Amino acid sequence: NNTGLIEVPMGITLREIVFGIGGGIPKGRKFKAIQTGGPSGGCIPEQFLDMPVDFDELAKVGSMMGSGGMIVMDDRSCMVDVAKYFLKFLEEESCGKCTPCREGVKQMRIILDRITEGKGEESDIEALEWIGTGVVDGSLCALGGSAPNPVLTTLKYFREEYEAHVKDKHCPGHSCRELIQYIIDPELCLGKGHGCHVCAKNCPDGAIVGETKQVHTIDVMKCGKCGICYDVCKFDAIHIE
Repeated sequence: NNTGLIEVPMGITLREIVFGIGGGIPKGRKFKAIQTGGPSGGCIPEQFLDMPVDFDELAKVGSMMGSGGMIVMDDRSCMVDVAKYFLKFLEEESCGKCTPCREGVKQMRIILDRITEGKGEESDIEALEWIGTGVVDGSLCALGGSAPNPVLTTLKYFREEYEAHVKDKHCPGHSCRELIQYIIDPELCLGKGHGCHVCAKNCPDGAIVGETKQVHTIDVMKCGKCGICYDVCKFDAIHIE
C-alpha cells in the first residue's frame, strides 16, 4: 500500500517492512513472496517474513542485499512468470564475455518461455536446476553468479507451480496467457449484473457474445486473454480458470 524509498536499520524484519512501513498488501490480498536485491535477487516466501534483513541472512535463503530494492508479490503472481521476467532482463545485461552466463541464462529463459506457454516437459525442471547451478559456479563476475537466483529460489520454494505448468498445463497464478481461460458465470451475469453488456462493449477482440439483459458468453477462439472484461466487470461474474 505504501511504496517508495525508506531508510531502515540493519536487522529489521521483512514483516516490519512489508506490513509495518509498507502497510500490507493492497485490497487485503495474501502475501506470496518478496524479491530483494534487484533483478538477480531471490524470491523469498512467507515462511521467512520474520527473518532479519542483513547480508548474511538474505544469502542463507538464496537472495541478497544487492541494490536494496524490494518487490512484493501477492497471491495473483505466477512465480514461473516472475522468474522469466527477471531472467529476460538479466539476459540482456550479460556482457557476453563468459559462456556460462551468456549461454546459460539464455537457455534458462528459453525453457521458461516454453513452460509458460504450456509446452514444458518434466525434464525442463531438472534442466533449469542443472543449468542454474552451472551458471553460478562457472561465471566470471557477480552478475552471472547471481543471475540464476530468481529461478533457483522459485524452484526451491514454489516448485509446485512449475509442476502445475508442466504436468497440468495450468497456471495457479492465472498469469500465463496460454494456460488460462476467462469464463462468465451465467447466474452472476444475469442475476447481479442484469446482463449489463459492459464487458462486451470493452472487449477489443469482439469475443463476448450476448445482448443487454441477456446472459453473456466468451468465444474462446476469439478471446485474446487481455483481461479487460475481468477488470471492468463490477459483479464478479467473470473468473479465470
